[in-house]
Amino acid sequence: MRNLRILFMGTPDFAVETLKTIIENEYDVVGVITAPDRPAGRGRKLKASAVKEYAISKNLKVLQPTNLKDEHFIEELKSLNANLNIVVAFRMLPKVVWNMPEYGTFNLHASLLPDYRGAAPINWAIINGEKKTGITTFFIDEKIDTGHVIFQEEVTIKNNDSAGSLHDKLMTKGAKLVLTTIKAIESDTIIVKPQPKDTAFKTAYKLNRENTKINWEKDIYTINNLIRGLSPYPSAWCQLYNKGISENIKIYDANPVEEVHNNDIGKIIVEDSDIKVSVKGGYIIINKLQLPGKKAMESKALLNGYVFYRDAKMC
Repeated sequence: MRNLRILFMGTPDFAVETLKTIIENEYDVVGVITAPDRPAGRGRKLKASAVKEYAISKNLKVLQPTNLKDEHFIEELKSLNANLNIVVAFRMLPKVVWNMPEYGTFNLHASLLPDYRGAAPINWAIINGEKKTGITTFFIDEKIDTGHVIFQEEVTIKNNDSAGSLHDKLMTKGAKLVLTTIKAIESDTIIVKPQPKDTAFKTAYKLNRENTKINWEKDIYTINNLIRGLSPYPSAWCQLYNKGISENIKIYDANPVEEVHNNDIGKIIVEDSDIKVSVKGGYIIINKLQLPGKKAMESKALLNGYVFYRDAKMC
């Protein structure tokens, strides 16, 4: 059996579950690399990453480099004498870092590679209406998410899954898959598989202002998939036109209802405490939304003090 000295790299909550699993299984974690503290909240006070907070609670050595090629940082990495790097939800590494440990650097990715390489695999799997996704461990190479696959596991996407609920499923299963991968490396029983290169794959593009906006001209399920695929973060958005005023709003939860109607696309109908938006093939029932400068609210609570006038529509 190999004696592993692990260097862990990660930043958000998704990575904490894996680090926690590694620690609870009593592996030697010689250091943790995470993002620098960043301003957050109205007071813009510096906030540590979720990984840093957990690592400190376990008295682990924490490094927060701004430049992964910095000579002082590289020398500090070498001094840790790690022989295995594990990456979960971190940024792209330079070769001098991922090529350093004897047993390599492997990454946990929240998709069934080669599909959904990129920054937002959980979101895009739901946005594109997939019925399944999964998790993959793979050895890092020069390009993004292209290295040899170690293990994969499928995960079913349910019709009511949001990006948030799928995130939590993949986070839990991913931690277990990382542990399985560690044990295989520890026992030197790893068998890797190269990713295919001659086929078109689905991409997990970085989310931005343009691809998170709702197009109400789309069909009912395309719209619903976008909303749940962006909930709770970064959230789908659109323009609400009401009483001659147009403002941007966020929609966090909705459900589709198929129904034949003759309403204009985007028309808002309030009926039995429901906020209904007319779309092709039926209605999108808005369950939770956020107006500018307000907290996110359930629709029924919003209707207690907010009025949709006859001209109200989503744009």
